[in-house]
Amino acid sequence: MSYSAEISRSNPSCFLFVIDQSGSMADPFGGQAGKRKADGVADALNRLLQNLVIKCAKTEGVRDYYHIGVIGYGSKVGPAFLGALAARQLVPISQVAENPARIEERSKKTDDGAGGLVEHQVKFPIWIEPVAHQGTPMRQAMAMAQEILNGFVAAHPDSFPPIVIHITDGESTDGDPTEAMRNVTNIQTSDGNVLLFNIHLSSKAAQPIAYPNASDGLPDEYAKLLFDTASELTPFMQSIAQEQGLDPQPGARGFVFNGDLALVIQSLDIGTRPSNLR
Repeated sequence: MSYSAEISRSNPSCFLFVIDQSGSMADPFGGQAGKRKADGVADALNRLLQNLVIKCAKTEGVRDYYHIGVIGYGSKVGPAFLGALAARQLVPISQVAENPARIEERSKKTDDGAGGLVEHQVKFPIWIEPVAHQGTPMRQAMAMAQEILNGFVAAHPDSFPPIVIHITDGESTDGDPTEAMRNVTNIQTSDGNVLLFNIHLSSKAAQPIAYPNASDGLPDEYAKLLFDTASELTPFMQSIAQEQGLDPQPGARGFVFNGDLALVIQSLDIGTRPSNLR
């Protein structure tokens, strides 16, 4: 395990988000009443994209440390960006910054300094919309991810390995996705193999499990499949998880079962913080 390549404008890395947009994403998190999974995931991903833009922003503008892609799969499989970025598979982060589909006004509560909260309006860029329709063609989505990442690695063979964050709530409807996921994580740069996070938004009202190092406590074979195909956390990712109050053991994998929205946001943060941005 290396994962030590410097991330710079001349040697960028890549984040590819693979998002389940099947009909069951209209269900609430964890089988409980509340926000739809599709809405929560879209909000979390839009917020993450905004944070990545901020992370790459310098006085002269947004530096292209990363290329970003979002694949949605449900009634169709393909790029999920809206607006000017529609149909783009991978986009330099500066172009993400310049091309949100729209800007919404959202309410945000912050500490008022006196023990209370004050609500104010903030700008919230939108790059993707919540979608929940039809089946779960996971194998096809992973095959597209493989094709996209092969192209990126061919152009950037010495980069910090791409990171794939896959968010799903259901079983694949186009066959066992194991081989397709292995094909993704077998892609490598000189610095290591592609890293795959699997975030499983189960509809079961079961205890959340974050970053286990074994599949023994998982409730079903599908959860075990997603654990088995997820990558091990790098040492830096383990340290970030510990900072956030988690306790990943040696061999912990980038797998979350039955995460609520807060755990999804936390997982996205851990998965998108390589240690060596320059």
